Amino acid sequence: MATPRFFCPAALAANATIELPPELAHHAIRVLRLKPDSDIILFNGQGGQYPARLLIEGKNGLAAVGEHDPAEAELDGDITLVQGIPAGDKMDWIVEKAVELGARRLVPIAAQRSVLQLTGERLRKRMQHWRRIAQAASEQSGRNRIMEIDDPLPLPDYLAQDARQQSAAATLFCHPGSPDTLAQALAPGQDSLALLVGPEGGWSKEEQAAVERHGLTPVSFGKRVLRTETAGLALIAAVSALRGWT
Repeated sequence: MATPRFFCPAALAANATIELPPELAHHAIRVLRLKPDSDIILFNGQGGQYPARLLIEGKNGLAAVGEHDPAEAELDGDITLVQGIPAGDKMDWIVEKAVELGARRLVPIAAQRSVLQLTGERLRKRMQHWRRIAQAASEQSGRNRIMEIDDPLPLPDYLAQDARQQSAAATLFCHPGSPDTLAQALAPGQDSLALLVGPEGGWSKEEQAAVERHGLTPVSFGKRVLRTETAGLALIAAVSALRGWT
């Protein structure tokens, strides 16, 4: 059985005994039913991980922390998935699998054709939900860093932000009608890129025009039209394979 891994949003130091956050302790003791002195692994998203030993005092969980292990499981390149928000709970799947595939950042786009529109308290709760999924996926997949998830933006706002940052990353606009393939669009030596994927129904004409004004590279992915919850994940995997990123 693999050693249970937990994201612990606290300062971690070798050879220290720390009190575990209540939610983490509950999951370890009540849900996973770990016994006292069980081996666990803790990471706080700042790099590497710490082997630890679980201590139980009443309802409280503590950890005797061992030496820092600098192990990482990040891709050799930097991929941002810019995803038009899909309907229902499809984004849950996208978040989880994007973490497993190694994406560094996910930017939800409130596209004109996005059925799911989030504002106010509903948006706050959904963001918390997606970030918990990213955390759990990092625990499961062996990553010691948490994929960043930005607050949703309309596509023009994202494009304006991208222009202001003058990012060195290539930004590829995923469009089934493009004559250029992913392999053709990837520049030699490019180690940072963003992938723009539309929601169900694709990008609107206005959004496509904004992309063209921004000078982004349109790319297609094979002869078949992929669902929104498939396209971005397939592209992440394909980029990693083409680049030899592990």
